[in-house]
Amino acid sequence: MKQLVIAIDGYSSCGKSTTAKAVASLLHYAYVDTGAMYRAVTLHLLEQGISFDDMARIEQVLREISITFRRHRHTGRNELFLNGVNCEDDIRQMRISNSVSEVSVIPMVRHAMVAQQQQMGRKRGVVMDGRDIGTTVFPDAEVKIFMTADVELRARRRQDELAATGEQVPLEDIIENLRKRDYLDSTRAESPLRRAADAVLLDTTHITIAEQVDFVLDRVSSALFMAGWD
Repeated sequence: MKQLVIAIDGYSSCGKSTTAKAVASLLHYAYVDTGAMYRAVTLHLLEQGISFDDMARIEQVLREISITFRRHRHTGRNELFLNGVNCEDDIRQMRISNSVSEVSVIPMVRHAMVAQQQQMGRKRGVVMDGRDIGTTVFPDAEVKIFMTADVELRARRRQDELAATGEQVPLEDIIENLRKRDYLDSTRAESPLRRAADAVLLDTTHITIAEQVDFVLDRVSSALFMAGWD
């Protein structure tokens, strides 16, 4: 069976990653969390004390850092490694969430990450989630989904994720962070967050993860049927 590129874009905490991972697992596709890549760059800049407007240092960093994904052999969790070090938990901290949109608007950062993402998906058979997959990274993706949800629900989901790692953050702070990120992501000049013309809208406010997965799989089946690949 011919393999597809599945692009899942949308706002933070809509269930993109959870849905994308489940779909990838069921289809035996590779999974790439592109948002985690921008979080990794943000983490590195913060830990190295590099200003977000120091373009010379950032350009040097982008030439030197290595970002890879590995699946944990026991838990099956997809984990990000930055220069060989597992940073999956570190990149999910609120301090990274507060800065990642500022880093992701930097053109050279986006160019570097998009190039890596395109390389990761060049053999197809991949599920990618992010904000510009269906518009910039893989505009020819056979399946494009754009996810959204009520901002307060998104904030509660994010709060639960943070609490699971021991980080307690007031709901109001998370809502403010999400709104700020939505604005920055949607208005940036380089690859802004927007729904591709041929992307199917999926509002996850009132549906379960299982229903989200089924929705995407239905789109996959339709794409295969229409192309005569089933």
